[in-house]
Amino acid sequence: MSITSKINTTIKLTFLAAGLFTANLIYAAENTIKIGVLHSLSGSMAISESTLKDTLLMLVEEQNKKGGVLGKQIEAVVVDPASNWSLFAEKSRDLLAKDKVSAVFGCWTSVSRKSVLPIFEELNGILFYPVQYEGEESSKNIFYTGAAPNQQAIPAVDYLQKEFNIERWVLVGTDYVYPRTTNKILETYLKDHYGVKDSDIMINYTPFSHSDWQSIIADIKKFGLAGKKTAVISTINGDANVPFYKELSNQGISADQLPVIAFSVGEEELSGIDTAPLVGHLASWNYFQSIDNDLNSEFINNWHAFTKSDKRVTNDPMEATYIGFNMWVKAVEKAGTDDPTAVQNALIGVTVPNLTGSYAVMMPNHHITKPIMIGEIQDDGQFEVVYKSAGTIVGDEWSDYLPGSKSMIADWRTPLACGKYDVSKKVCLKD
Repeated sequence: MSITSKINTTIKLTFLAAGLFTANLIYAAENTIKIGVLHSLSGSMAISESTLKDTLLMLVEEQNKKGGVLGKQIEAVVVDPASNWSLFAEKSRDLLAKDKVSAVFGCWTSVSRKSVLPIFEELNGILFYPVQYEGEESSKNIFYTGAAPNQQAIPAVDYLQKEFNIERWVLVGTDYVYPRTTNKILETYLKDHYGVKDSDIMINYTPFSHSDWQSIIADIKKFGLAGKKTAVISTINGDANVPFYKELSNQGISADQLPVIAFSVGEEELSGIDTAPLVGHLASWNYFQSIDNDLNSEFINNWHAFTKSDKRVTNDPMEATYIGFNMWVKAVEKAGTDDPTAVQNALIGVTVPNLTGSYAVMMPNHHITKPIMIGEIQDDGQFEVVYKSAGTIVGDEWSDYLPGSKSMIADWRTPLACGKYDVSKKVCLKD
């Protein structure tokens, strides 16, 4: 064979190999369905969000072993918005526009969710949001699998009032939209339903990653031990919880003296703390690892196997992620496609088991049904459930306790298809 022939043959083989490689890439792309994982793996929120990334990877692995969805394997595209709210927006655009994911599972803080919301609406993406939040929102592109205030905050106040006859209230939180809006709802509720006076409500906000709690805890202690039974409601988020609880211990504040009930502290946040001095303090959630049933035991065992550690705990946002992922799978199968518009419509009415022994239903307002639980911290970092609602409660997207929201509902079914419908004026309003 001449040198020229050899060169030509080599060129042909090179192009053939390149063509086969490209064809394999196209085949792989056509036979996978991509989902985005949008959780902070670094920065102040990594303590809470990293676990949800791992949860999704476990769920994808399990579903792929079952055959994936629509006969295709699921591919998780993981990004790190690094607790940076503008980076959340940038990463979400990349996931939708460049990676062409069918749905995104992510965000923790409300500021991160609000940062990405316009992008999901612009590009018609789907976001499953797995964390409790302040309400006052309903988007056709977001499916809220965490608790609304009527599924966490309001029941927490009612429980404390009934069990401890609380007269004074401390509302302490991280300085952003979720704590401020939730506390606005709670302040109104306390005044209107229990006749609490302004002088009996103390409110304090601190930045993300706040670490110096000595003077704040001292002020709370002074306010709370002034002769009236007092409780603390905490909407502190992220890694600031660790020094907060350590300072409670340092200043000898027991649950008998001044009970703290948290909305953003679960098993994961407590795993790095000596919880012996915190026994008796509370958290309000919709799931606890200590729930004893076969499905939850299976979930915990799978989690330990996936992480290769029996010490890894589960928590409420993990269950909300589990619910959202299974709802997405079921809706894709119901629609027969992963097209976002079709899946958005198919999601309404989808029902899947939760991990607490009942079922989660996606309602027309894009919120789900959830039970309500109050857990008491134990010395092993787990929670003993001291209260559980008789049934599940529908998430209320617009608060019944804020004057501007009382007459609002959301219903994304045709023909209404509105996230903020004023039932008194019979008009769909824009935020």
